[in-house]
Amino acid sequence: MSPSPIEPLDETVEEVINASSFLPESLQFWAVLLLGAVVAAILAFVFSTIARRTLKRIGIEEADVEATRIPFFGLITSIVAKSAFAIFYRDRDWYNPWQFVILIIMVTFLTWFIIKVVRVVEAGMMARFEAKFGPGRRLAKVQTQVGLMRRVLIAVLCILAVAAVLLTTEPVRALGAGLLASAGLASVVVGLAVQSTLANVFAGLQVAFTDSIRVDDTVVVEGERGTVEEITLSYVVVLLLDGRRMILPSTYFTTTPFENWSRRSTEISGNVALQLKLNAPIAYLRQRSTELLESSDLWDGRSNELLVTDAQNGLQTVTVYLSARNAGDLWSLRNMIREKLLAELMESYPECLPDPRFIPNTGA
Repeated sequence: MSPSPIEPLDETVEEVINASSFLPESLQFWAVLLLGAVVAAILAFVFSTIARRTLKRIGIEEADVEATRIPFFGLITSIVAKSAFAIFYRDRDWYNPWQFVILIIMVTFLTWFIIKVVRVVEAGMMARFEAKFGPGRRLAKVQTQVGLMRRVLIAVLCILAVAAVLLTTEPVRALGAGLLASAGLASVVVGLAVQSTLANVFAGLQVAFTDSIRVDDTVVVEGERGTVEEITLSYVVVLLLDGRRMILPSTYFTTTPFENWSRRSTEISGNVALQLKLNAPIAYLRQRSTELLESSDLWDGRSNELLVTDAQNGLQTVTVYLSARNAGDLWSLRNMIREKLLAELMESYPECLPDPRFIPNTGA
């Protein structure tokens, strides 16, 4: 039979016990546990220091590595405690319940440590992708998919941790054999209970890997425009213009039509419409709109056109077509053009502005 992976640790613990035989028997366990905690603290410090210096070269933040120190310390300490407890108290009546408690603590710290390592790996991958692609659409796509894969992996790790704890106890294994006979009925009941949840999970995976939306995309949902802030396994968070957050189930983006203003690129076009009298100086407005756009850092240089798009009831609609790098710049650019043109018309051509008292009511 091959040796257990923790047999060398058991032997080490036994050697420590022999070395501490001069202490009263009631104190030997705590002496071993204290020594194990000290060793675990030293190992955690050395591990995090080496990892921090090594990973700093690829752009991983120190905080990401430091976060692994506590679960690493807890894991080593709980392993020592489990081994020492087995050596000291194996023949006691209360050994099994307390050993099970220590096992739960050990598996919890192990899962916590692996999750932190996964986050470090994610940070390293994103640092490399950011250096390779730079900010933009491709980085947003990778960020969305990597973040979702991390959530799936963490969920799987948590399920495996719970299963590992439960299957180590004889009563639970016996109960599982009994439940296996009724698995067909249970699967139907559970399937009906979690149908909508599973639909959202698969929809979340579909949203991420079909690239219909990405983090930082500008979308219009439920008549509101906002930016995709977070994509999870079951829901999507959209940050609206006024700071509110709309939380939508993932199935919304697979079953409901929505607008994605940055599907292929963040560049976006828009217009500014002004209602003026028929004597408005069109040539002057065309010249001034061009000058204003060319003097603004918000304009991306693609669209610049002024046209009279409608004329009725003694008024004409003057529309300025423009473009910007993203929806936020377009919003600011439209407001700036509208404000500047109206201010100059008020100052130099007030006669071309309509009197609100005589504007026809176009409402229903």
